[in-house]
Amino acid sequence: MTAQKSTTRTTAKSKSAVGFTDEERAAMKEHAQELKTAARRGSRNAKADGEKDVLEKIAAMAESDRVMAERIHAIVKANAPDLAPKTWYGMPAYAKDGKVVCFFQSAEKFKARYATFGFNDTANLDDGTMWPTAFALTTLTDADAERIGELVKKAAG
Repeated sequence: MTAQKSTTRTTAKSKSAVGFTDEERAAMKEHAQELKTAARRGSRNAKADGEKDVLEKIAAMAESDRVMAERIHAIVKANAPDLAPKTWYGMPAYAKDGKVVCFFQSAEKFKARYATFGFNDTANLDDGTMWPTAFALTTLTDADAERIGELVKKAAG
């Protein structure tokens, strides 16, 4: 007769490996709150309210992320003034017709090694059969800023 092994340990391990991290759950809660706030505010002052929300999120970031986020915010505003700033999962994002085109994700938010600047599928970046949709950022050089400006302009177009 063979002894049966307990599955408790395996099940517990699988749940934690498959589930969301605390940071991911917090981001989902932030997104739910963002949707409630947007619905309550209406569309009358959405751009001004979104700008305020984005600037508050940027101000709350760790210094290295904050410096990059401030610069990216300025780059997006200069190169795609029609994009509306808003928060998205607690991150600065920029939308067209209510759909997020691009976003900044701080390294600190998900305890990552680098910050990310990314584009959603609404961005007009199609280039053949394959193109990048996100970039890892450890610092933001002048050349990086110029490239981001060009990409944002194309994405919003």
